[in-house]
Amino acid sequence: MAERSARSAARPGVEAVNRAIAVLVALEANAKPMTLADLARATGMYKSTILRLLASLESGRLVARRPDQRYALGPFAWRLGCAFDATFDLKETLVPVLHWLIEQGTESPSFHVRHDDETRLCLCRIDSNHPTLDRVREGDLLPMRRGAPGRVLRMLASGLPLRDGTPLVYASYGERDPSCAAIATGVFGAGGELVGALSLSGPLERFSARAVKRMLKPLLAAAARATRALGGTWPSKNAAIWNLDAR
Repeated sequence: MAERSARSAARPGVEAVNRAIAVLVALEANAKPMTLADLARATGMYKSTILRLLASLESGRLVARRPDQRYALGPFAWRLGCAFDATFDLKETLVPVLHWLIEQGTESPSFHVRHDDETRLCLCRIDSNHPTLDRVREGDLLPMRRGAPGRVLRMLASGLPLRDGTPLVYASYGERDPSCAAIATGVFGAGGELVGALSLSGPLERFSARAVKRMLKPLLAAAARATRALGGTWPSKNAAIWNLDAR
């Protein structure tokens, strides 16, 4: 616990705010109400510290205490999520793009955004028309360092313009799940910042070199369409290089 607290103390910013955020992150990651003991284990903080933070979070309606004395995210947390969607119109922009990819006969498309240094969030996902699928769902937290979308979020985090030789498209074969594969590229917003990673994923056996090559064109076209809809500029053709190493 002391080690985790030391890591928390090393983060920049106001420490009380950092600790309050750690409580909210724990509640969000658990996706169900938590006891005070649960929160202490998840955050590495003393119960007395958490109780003080919870009092402020409850006052701000970011956390709600249930009759069984468990804690859950509060109504203002939900409003923040709605405001995020309304501000960026991400799902409104991206869902038609994902449906278009399905119409092109691709594997299952999804869109991932950075959650923290170690995880990414699947913001939206649509299953392909194939009878067998990989197991990815909206709201899933997945490892940042495994899988093609995570590689995109790490390697393209600095946004545009890309450095010479930086791939725009990445592939993964059995990294996160030994039976699955994916290819992914970035979607960029105004100013060239990376908004997230657009990916196509499915069972490993359907990701032959020929199949990957066939899916590259619609994947890049969809990412360019989403980028323009978000006010961004898609990279020039010269930048559209990829890292599709053999498995």
